[in-house]
Amino acid sequence: MNRRQFLGIGAGALAAAGLTSILGGERARAATLAKSGLRTIPTFCDLCFWKCGAVATLRDGKLWKIEGNPLDPLSRGRLCPRGTGGVGATFDPDRLRRPLLRARVRGEEKWNAVSWDDALGYLALKLEAIKAAHGPESMAMFSHGLGGNFLKHTLKAYGTTNIAAPSFAQCRGPRDVGFRLTFGDDPGSPERTDIANARCLVLIGSHLGENMHNTQVQEFAQAVGSGATIIVVDPRFSVAASKAKHYLPIRPGTDTALLLAWMNVLVTEKLYDAEYVGKYGYGFEPFAASLAEFTPEWAYPETCIAPEIIRETAREMARHRPATLVHPGRHSNWYGHDTQRSRAVALLNALLGSWGRRGGFYVPAQMDLPGYPYPPYPKSTKAKVDNPDQRHPFAYEALTTGIREATITGKPYPIKGWMVYATNLVRALPDERLTLAAIQELDLLAVVDVIPSETAGWADIVLPESTYLERYDDLNVELFREPFIGLRQPVVESPDDQKPNWWIARELALKLGLARYYPWKDIEEYLSTRLEKRGYHLADLKRDGIVLGKKQPIYFEDGAPAEFATPSKKIEFWSSQLQQHADAHPGVKGFDPVPRYEPPEPCPSGAYRLLFGRAPVHSFGRTQTNPILHDVMPENELWLNAGEASRLGLRSGDRVKLRNQEGIESLPILLKATERIRADCVFMVHGFGHTAKGLTRAFHKGASDVQLLTRIKVDPLMGGTGLNDNFVSVVPV
Repeated sequence: MNRRQFLGIGAGALAAAGLTSILGGERARAATLAKSGLRTIPTFCDLCFWKCGAVATLRDGKLWKIEGNPLDPLSRGRLCPRGTGGVGATFDPDRLRRPLLRARVRGEEKWNAVSWDDALGYLALKLEAIKAAHGPESMAMFSHGLGGNFLKHTLKAYGTTNIAAPSFAQCRGPRDVGFRLTFGDDPGSPERTDIANARCLVLIGSHLGENMHNTQVQEFAQAVGSGATIIVVDPRFSVAASKAKHYLPIRPGTDTALLLAWMNVLVTEKLYDAEYVGKYGYGFEPFAASLAEFTPEWAYPETCIAPEIIRETAREMARHRPATLVHPGRHSNWYGHDTQRSRAVALLNALLGSWGRRGGFYVPAQMDLPGYPYPPYPKSTKAKVDNPDQRHPFAYEALTTGIREATITGKPYPIKGWMVYATNLVRALPDERLTLAAIQELDLLAVVDVIPSETAGWADIVLPESTYLERYDDLNVELFREPFIGLRQPVVESPDDQKPNWWIARELALKLGLARYYPWKDIEEYLSTRLEKRGYHLADLKRDGIVLGKKQPIYFEDGAPAEFATPSKKIEFWSSQLQQHADAHPGVKGFDPVPRYEPPEPCPSGAYRLLFGRAPVHSFGRTQTNPILHDVMPENELWLNAGEASRLGLRSGDRVKLRNQEGIESLPILLKATERIRADCVFMVHGFGHTAKGLTRAFHKGASDVQLLTRIKVDPLMGGTGLNDNFVSVVPV
């Protein structure tokens, strides 16, 4: 049986009696609520990429609350703090209300409100002018999330291939490429981590509980409750570290040294899964030989982790294999050589036999649902601009910073227009000076968003999107432990002149003469067409929010297919792809077939390495004006080692500024003097310090890390931007 047959799912399949019971209970509950003036409508969340199934409750026709959908395998009936606070997005007083055209020069945030017909007519004229003068490829799009699907469809029909998401080059790209080079597949989104069944969970800079990905946090609680060993490697004593048996306060930038030393112990002490490696592995002998020099004693001066601790934790992992999961993390763009760091994480998991095994990484399933039968897109005569001459040979998605560079330089050809959907590029890309310089080279900057972000402040045209509780989106057909189809549908109407993304995309296409790419009249016709090809019905999804497919084996030992899309068709301990590139480009660094350690740049005297991360109540910089979530966390804090704070004469609650290596200063930020962080680094939550005047609730609240990220090291394999190579001094206010 091939993989496609294996993943094939019968139409209309549900998950047997247990689900039938839940469905009956939920329908009875909805009927009872209706009698008391309450109404429930299922949908799925848009506060992060996890897309948890949710149920919104209306009280006398008004939005009241949101809870998890108990039918949904992602949320399992529970939402995270962000999801529960999603109600606030609809009532946000700062949200965009009507289309806006720039009145004066870019960046002044002076606008004229216009009709949708005028706004889309203006946008279509600009797009046609760019196509006539430079070709359709000179229009680029940046998109984040499922909501961008229809706008991407319109831009592809228009003729451009330059479409990128910041999540690749600024977040998950190095991780995914490192795993693909090893296993031929990546951890996915959501990740295929079997945390609930793990007997040993290793977190390296992965802050479960602070980075609030719902299913993983629930499973983390299960693992802790069942007595699983937790090993946390982090310069900061995070919430996850407080649950750990072993906490390793590593020196920032030295993770690869620790990973190599761990693998050295597993190989030299013969603690690895020899049967698994023998059955599925390729190139193990040269891989093992290359580890000889990376002893715990070698790693100690680099990592500040004692040799006996390195050996003890390696043996702890081996005791629980294959149910030992070394978490791949999410935000993996740190030091500019992150693909090799992530490959070292993948290789450690391979030694432990965790890929495809219970308590490690399961084999995900997906519903067999075809796309809409659109006509083919026009063929481009130009290559994409983001990665000329394949200088980053393993970049399998477009690079946002590559498009930005081409916009500034005009090479290999000019980029003259940007369409930006649901991402604040000024605050998503490092070195915002370069982003603003690129914007000044554009003939058109169009922004589709819910809030007036910094990027919207520089736009020529701003189109207000309905929030996720006010619109349909494309179907969510996720790769996950249980196959399912999820529906996002409107819960309430938009309060002003906002429109859903599908409507904006379709109307723009009609004005561009691209009606053949939108043969459907409205979104329900589109959704029904896709569903009915496999025997599903939109009415069922509108009622329940989800359709589940048949469960199937997700572990190798239970019959899941052990397939590896590598050149050798095996797990590559010695990467043939990297070796081939190294042979073809002698002298080019970074393409070692087995990861090598690159020491981080030392911290200058009197400065601290700037680290940043997430908080459980906010998504990037998107939610700071949400009145509910803002009240919970109105600003961020700077974590500084208590000893260092005392040396500087500072105390918790003082306001300080950060000054980076180029003299750029942040807005004032509250100081948190704590023993929970090393003395050579500082930490802050990302997403604060907004300077857009329209974000009145979040304006100048806390400090922005992105404004300080002016030193960028680029991953040679896939073009990801290392963001943790910036240093700051702490300046009292």
